[in-house]
Amino acid sequence: MYRYDEFDARIVRERVAQFRDQVARRLDGSLSEEEFVQIRQMNGLYLQLHAYMLRVAIPYGTLNSRQTRQLAMIAERYDRGYGHLTTRQNIQFNWPRLVDVPDILDDLADVEMHCIQTSGNCIRNVTADHLAGAAADEIEDPRPTAELIRQWSTLHPEFSYLPRKFKIAVTGATHDRAALAIHDIGIQILYDEDRGGFGYRISVGGGMGRTPMIGKVIRDFLPKEQLLSYLEAVLRAYNLEGRRDNKHKARIKILVHELGLPAFKARVEAIFAGMDRDRIEVDQAERDRIAAYFAPPPFADLPARSEVLEAARRRDPALDLFARTNLTAHKRAGYTALTISAKPVGGVPGDVTADQLRVLADLAETYSFDELRISHMQNAVLPHVRLDDVPAVWARLVEAGLATANAGLIGDIIACPGMDYCKLATARSIPIAQAISRRFADPARAREIGPIGIKISGCINACGHHHVGQIGILGLERQGVENYQITLGGDASEHAALGERLGPGVDAEAVPEVIERIVAVYLETREEGETFADTVRRIGLDPFRPALAAPAPQEGVREAA
Repeated sequence: MYRYDEFDARIVRERVAQFRDQVARRLDGSLSEEEFVQIRQMNGLYLQLHAYMLRVAIPYGTLNSRQTRQLAMIAERYDRGYGHLTTRQNIQFNWPRLVDVPDILDDLADVEMHCIQTSGNCIRNVTADHLAGAAADEIEDPRPTAELIRQWSTLHPEFSYLPRKFKIAVTGATHDRAALAIHDIGIQILYDEDRGGFGYRISVGGGMGRTPMIGKVIRDFLPKEQLLSYLEAVLRAYNLEGRRDNKHKARIKILVHELGLPAFKARVEAIFAGMDRDRIEVDQAERDRIAAYFAPPPFADLPARSEVLEAARRRDPALDLFARTNLTAHKRAGYTALTISAKPVGGVPGDVTADQLRVLADLAETYSFDELRISHMQNAVLPHVRLDDVPAVWARLVEAGLATANAGLIGDIIACPGMDYCKLATARSIPIAQAISRRFADPARAREIGPIGIKISGCINACGHHHVGQIGILGLERQGVENYQITLGGDASEHAALGERLGPGVDAEAVPEVIERIVAVYLETREEGETFADTVRRIGLDPFRPALAAPAPQEGVREAA
């Protein structure tokens, strides 16, 4: 993974010192909240419903054990003993005191971490496939590209005050695990021998929120050496013409939609053609320098099949279930990428305690070449585990309460913090997720149902990505009562699609029963080998609509609050 050079270390320390002074002036009243808000946002600090929230950047979702232990220490010393994994591969602390935030930032800088540009109208944390460097379907590791973009975008003087926030994702695999289509810019690494080898497919104008849109391809092949110039051209076109009079219409997706892709592309290409690209691009030596930090670890030559693991699976059905669900094929024989679910039955999706963070650090250090990943699914991943070591890893996860075998299944729910924390929320998300996970707690039943992605948002800002959930749940307020709209058919993969609304919203207590009915329709109508997504595409929404018909209220949702 990338290590800070002297320049990185200096700008982070300078930013901490600057923010320490700004916090002191806010505390003594020299700065009003109105004056302070943009300053704190650029340092990842939000004012939520009950307290401040600090969002820590985890570039392209990659951590080492030292960083993970430092996060555990911060959770204990400055928060309430836990952190929250986010859909942008970051971690949030929900209860820091303002006076402590500069010290937290100093502690983060000690391990080459920061909170710069995790909020505000700027280029946010660059995300990537959480299986980068491990996935069997990978064409090229996307992390060197993501790191190049991180360096280019950090404190970029022209793009620090954009019309609205700006999110970029990168993948180097054929299967999109980075949700490119719902980003302001999505970058897919391609290989085309006829066009010179490796390059990028660039999409633009994706996003969630009150006006969800799927990104559109603006360049089907961009040579690698032109990437930063082209990104700069896109950002410049957006910065010049993006709306600043209405924040709800300020994202690049609105500009692309209102102009039309051909007109927006013409503006980008005109800017691109007139740029001094030599001033912007880096040479091959610099690309090679960055790429060297992401060289493959020293894998051993191992057989593809592990007799140790297979024997352990035969002895222990619980381990067998975990292996079926939470292991992913690796590009190297004898290894696997192991997903650690942060979604225990009845738990808060994405929450991990300080003790659990230390366990993750120990496991990464011992079994995964000192590397841990955070996925946009709000889970953790050990990317390089020997198959022989899976039983030992699993045993440690069981002890730590991290061995839930639900990766990709109905209990692997994405949920925003909702009205339990967020001042923008209009309904709760966490109790809904907890009630659904309890309803489908039986591991055998979850396996029978198969892959289903449920995503829950507590307001129209869609931080829970409900628009692209195979089952999406949007919490709203209707005459003082929480009301939940259900959508079906969303997809964040290479088959990206926005879910369609099933019908009128339902009360909170009814949501688990509605999901139960939707699942029952699927099980009754699916054909052999079909997933839930396949069945919805084949039969459409009409067979599912009766599921909304006034089910009896269920116990558990109110109690979960």
